[in-house]
Amino acid sequence: MFDKILIANRGEIAVRVARTAADMGVRTVAIYSDADADALHVQVADQAVHIGGAAPADSYLRGDRIIQAALDTGAQAIHPGYGFLSENPDFVQAVQDAGLVFIGPSADAIRAMGLKDAAKALMEQAGVPVVPGYHGDNQDPEHLSGAADTIGYPVLIKAVAGGGGKGMRKVDRPADFQAALASARAEAKGAFGNDAVLIEKFVSQPRHIEVQVFGDGTRAVHLFERDCSLQRRHQKVIEEAPAPGMTDDMRAAMGQAAVRAAEAIGYSGAGTVEFIVDGSQGLRPDRFYFMEMNTRLQVEHPVTEYVTGIDLVAWQLRVAAGEPLPVAQDDLTLTGHAFEARLYAEDVPKGFLPATGTLEHLQFPSGTRADTGVRAGDVISPYYDPMIAKLIVWGDTRDVALAKLDRALSQTQVGGTVTNLAFLRALTRHQGFKAGDVDTGLIDRDLEALSVQPEPCSRAQSLAALGAMGLHQGVPEFAGFSLWGPVAQTVEFGHQDRQIVAIIKTKGSARPEGGREAPALGGGSGAVRCFTPGGVFDVTIGEITHHIEQTAEGWRIDGQSVRADVITHDSHVSVFWGNGYTFDLIDPLARDTAAGAGGNVIEAPMPGLVKMVGVTVGADVSEGDRLAILEAMKMEHSMTAPRSGKVAEVLVTEGTQVEAGQALIRLEEDA
Repeated sequence: MFDKILIANRGEIAVRVARTAADMGVRTVAIYSDADADALHVQVADQAVHIGGAAPADSYLRGDRIIQAALDTGAQAIHPGYGFLSENPDFVQAVQDAGLVFIGPSADAIRAMGLKDAAKALMEQAGVPVVPGYHGDNQDPEHLSGAADTIGYPVLIKAVAGGGGKGMRKVDRPADFQAALASARAEAKGAFGNDAVLIEKFVSQPRHIEVQVFGDGTRAVHLFERDCSLQRRHQKVIEEAPAPGMTDDMRAAMGQAAVRAAEAIGYSGAGTVEFIVDGSQGLRPDRFYFMEMNTRLQVEHPVTEYVTGIDLVAWQLRVAAGEPLPVAQDDLTLTGHAFEARLYAEDVPKGFLPATGTLEHLQFPSGTRADTGVRAGDVISPYYDPMIAKLIVWGDTRDVALAKLDRALSQTQVGGTVTNLAFLRALTRHQGFKAGDVDTGLIDRDLEALSVQPEPCSRAQSLAALGAMGLHQGVPEFAGFSLWGPVAQTVEFGHQDRQIVAIIKTKGSARPEGGREAPALGGGSGAVRCFTPGGVFDVTIGEITHHIEQTAEGWRIDGQSVRADVITHDSHVSVFWGNGYTFDLIDPLARDTAAGAGGNVIEAPMPGLVKMVGVTVGADVSEGDRLAILEAMKMEHSMTAPRSGKVAEVLVTEGTQVEAGQALIRLEEDA
């Protein structure tokens, strides 16, 4: 076994490989770009080497620097993860030429499967069923059109060097073929530098089912199948193992075909043979066709690990170190059901637009495997894939596993960026998906309904109001009271494009189990005592009032216990209650000073403590300049100049407690 390996990747896969290596006593070397200096994968490794700029072309795609880093640190092998250089045969050859071990297949095996047309021809020779189509070298448009006529419409035009749906077009009738061909070629040329295409029969009601294979260069085994039919624009969203509706005959036929494919190229390591399945008449052994082979570990490999009990990364290291396959085919068993959901920072209503931002809050539920490469405080960068995590669950049955997935998604908390969490939850509750009636067109058919963003009810808004005032953290005893009863406080906050106004009456402070008494203010014997957390409130939004209590056990709203978390971060407050709702905090001081633009006196719009005075008498100021900082509502707010002018008076000093409406700074009359 190796003493040390270098992981030529980043993010969740680099973290995942490092943790298995640590379990095996193998030390790891991480590589990182300028953008990843403080990344999680750097922290979990034993060593880390900086290799270049933030753009992948300047760092994670620089094979020469990666190989040199391995040599300099004494690593004996390189694990490529997936993506980047994982399926680059020239990189594999360079690794081997440097005297290092590539933890994966040979360069020849990668080349054999690198072009779809050549791979399909090879698979036909190996007895693996392929989709009826034309995979030849003649790229003349008229010849390709004739091939489409022979195959029969509808057909798919596919780039031979393609992936991810690029260079792919469906054509329903001959009249549309030439335009679709030109479009597919242009896209393929831009994406892959190769505009060659193949033509295939379009499979109606297609399902994407893949088989996990593992080889040692001589023989191979399969570790059953995964269903990856839940896709959007040919990108996988939720994967599962085993495939719903799979029969023993179909599983055996697909598994044997996948093993033949792997052994035909002397495959070593983990790989995936992907099949397109015609599901129009159920799963039948004569209705699956080879699509492509991914010569690397797949993103969705954890679902296979869950149903087989095997650590695929551990197998990768053992086989790369020269060991034979650990087990024979008959030793492998399939137990239970597993799902994986890909959690992304993306704006679903805006067409799944990738999002950036700081993860101000991030929490995954206990009991759920969350493969992630980020933590709270990390930045979702524009340079890399916006994946936040993969959530993986297992259950005795598919129904149990799907219920666990929905629960895990409902308890996952992300603050600071938009995500596809609500979209994933909607999928878990989709009746067709729940019934196992899946195909690659499911999401697109129901995209409008699946993309609807959940709206926060008045109860969730009321919790947000407490968060906006900082009252979710507890209240001092007798806070909010005057001699005549509770004092009403008004708070404004936003959700998407609308403004919400809430009136909060603090009815009292709860005394939860374990509450602690704070020192009396001013050192006296009986001033104000604090208990955290806890509080009793009436919150009114519009014509609706909710009675809310916070106790040691959690929230009670109108007498009903609810499981919800209120988190404040940056200029937002998030309520996590089944779904996650993010509200914008509105700075009342900024609003009020803006409303008074053109006046001479800057006043405190509410009670607060003057934390800073930044000007002196006679100073020239411009509109928008910060004059002072007022601390109110547990937040610091800048008091800015409403217009340009000269400071006539500074009426307060730092540390002064002021009341609402009190004058702070006066400007000279505007000439």
